[in-house]
Amino acid sequence: MATKPKKTTAKKKTPVKKRTRKSTTKTSNFKKNVFVLLGVFLMISLVVFGYFLGQNNRDTAAVKNPSAKSKKEGSESYTTKALLEDLSKIKAKQPEETIKKEPSIATVIYEENEPSQHTPLPKVKIEKKNDLHTQKESVNAKDVALAYRGKKPKLAIIIDDVSSAKQLKHIKSLPIKVTPSIFPPYELSKSNHKLAQGLKHYMVHLPMQSGKAFDKQYGTLKVTDPKEKMEARVKEIRRLFPTARYVNNHTGSAFTDNYKAMEMLYGILRKEGFVFVDSRTIGSTKVRKIAHAFGDAYVARDIFIDNKHNVPYIHKQLRQAVKTAKKKGYAVAIGHPHPVTMKALASAKDIFKDVELVYIDEIYRKRK
Repeated sequence: MATKPKKTTAKKKTPVKKRTRKSTTKTSNFKKNVFVLLGVFLMISLVVFGYFLGQNNRDTAAVKNPSAKSKKEGSESYTTKALLEDLSKIKAKQPEETIKKEPSIATVIYEENEPSQHTPLPKVKIEKKNDLHTQKESVNAKDVALAYRGKKPKLAIIIDDVSSAKQLKHIKSLPIKVTPSIFPPYELSKSNHKLAQGLKHYMVHLPMQSGKAFDKQYGTLKVTDPKEKMEARVKEIRRLFPTARYVNNHTGSAFTDNYKAMEMLYGILRKEGFVFVDSRTIGSTKVRKIAHAFGDAYVARDIFIDNKHNVPYIHKQLRQAVKTAKKKGYAVAIGHPHPVTMKALASAKDIFKDVELVYIDEIYRKRK
């Protein structure tokens, strides 16, 4: 009997090779991770090393050049202490020679019994004081012109641009004290100087450069004019107006803003016996600084009253002038010979009840 062959069961293949692959893959991945970590660590080490190296170099440089840090700090704090020190040094420049040579306009008003013609004026006593930063000019207080402060505030009203007998007649007819400022002769009105004949209180309205079309008027002083030309013009004004004591600028914003030109003219005016009244046609006028450098009081306008040609506006400006006078003891207002201005002034009696209306030469007196 034939024997049946025995069934042999096939042995299952063991996944030895797969395990080997998985094991190999894991080992490979592990190595990669290790290399990545080592790379990251190396990069971090380089960054840290570079940082400390830079710090060390900067400290070394600071030791070698200790002023570097102080320079930086100094530049940041310059706008405080250092700036103030620099500004204090700028104050040293003042017209020393001019102050020495020119007579003073300390007395800017004459008493009632004094002659009205031009007379020499006393000199200012100058004492020089030196400190670490500036050289200051100290003026004897007894010789400095001061604004008069009495029991009642004073208001001086100036009417500019006077050039005709008709305008002067209207001013004289006002029931209040008003100081006319008369134009020097020019092409359209060659006999203006004759208007001042017989007047005790008046001014000269001197054309000065403004940088505009107004500069075309005859005799307008320019910032580029040499000293000789300025002297000739001022002497001409003195000859035409022998009794005048006060001069104010017609326009003149460019001229009064130019320190060099204004300082020169100011000294020439003083020499001829004039007091300069600043119309303040520009906010950056240099006249205040120049007047104080010469030991003079700064005489200037406080308010324009007729920039708008209507009575309510002019009255409003007059009230403001009164308010200013009450605040500081005096005020100077400037208007023009417009019919509406004359009308407003004639009807402003109630506005002036708290002040004393005076001529310009009744405000500034010599200290006694």
